[in-house]
Amino acid sequence: MSTFTLSPIEAKLFEIFLPHAFDEIKRVAASDMRFVHYTSAEAALSIIQASQVWMRNASCMDDFMEVQYGLDCLFAAMRAGLAKRFKSALDGLFDGFSAEFDPLFTGWSPRFQRDTYLTCISAHDPEENDYGRLSMWRAFGQGTRVALVFNNTPFFAQSDVLKVYSSPVAYLSPERFAVEMERVVAGIEANLDFLRDQGHEEVQGRLFNAFRFAALCTKHPGFREEREWRLIHSPTMHPSEHLESEVKLIRGTPQTIYKIPLRNFPNDGLMGAELPQLLERVIIGPTQFPAAVSEVFRKKLEGAGVQNASAKISVSDIPLRGL
Repeated sequence: MSTFTLSPIEAKLFEIFLPHAFDEIKRVAASDMRFVHYTSAEAALSIIQASQVWMRNASCMDDFMEVQYGLDCLFAAMRAGLAKRFKSALDGLFDGFSAEFDPLFTGWSPRFQRDTYLTCISAHDPEENDYGRLSMWRAFGQGTRVALVFNNTPFFAQSDVLKVYSSPVAYLSPERFAVEMERVVAGIEANLDFLRDQGHEEVQGRLFNAFRFAALCTKHPGFREEREWRLIHSPTMHPSEHLESEVKLIRGTPQTIYKIPLRNFPNDGLMGAELPQLLERVIIGPTQFPAAVSEVFRKKLEGAGVQNASAKISVSDIPLRGL
């Protein structure tokens, strides 16, 4: 079972400001669920050979408008009746706090897309080990597709070394989003003394991140079966000395990417991130050439130091139309 441990103060702050994410992280960690990255065979080989994962700018993702969807839900929830309670709760913490916070967040929010880099993964059930998830194979169109199944240890590490943060995606209608935001407001109202003790700067940072992650990690409920989690990096807000950037041509579009190194940082609390530890299995998507593709991945995995590589590879037998 995965380790997800927080200090009592950290756990309480997490529960107040990110209650939906807190519940989901505890549930997934307790179940020891794996994560999976569905991608093209080309991208999967690149990850294995270079021991790094690329993060693309939110504005270049296929579903880039979902950042706007989260913001729209957030602003709608406040307009719908939470604004007065929210303002009262903030000013009950620190005099004039609401007047400070509003321009801070509204000033930053237009920059979220261009200053956010993402890698998308999904929660993975053991029964999907042999064949993967049909909807995810379909999402990548033609060509050979691959699913990389990861152990979840580094995703729950309490480490700030990379300045990359993992978060579950919330699949919410605007109405349901408002219910979740009411939980945040109620949590603040119920913990005024505790939050005052944490100080103005700490509370402001926590609240800003709660709003930012609400914008970045909320999707329409019609996408629920993706069960997506996001790895998030904001180079302007949280620069990292360990992430390199580079301009790449992706499907004909030049764009900046950031590279997450698959390596451990034992002195900074990040373990289990090196490929031989991280990668649990490789699922080759429906393809006309399963033997040839499997052999290529076996050799590349062995070259990357993965033991017993053949046993880690399976080929999905889903009869996917259109091949």
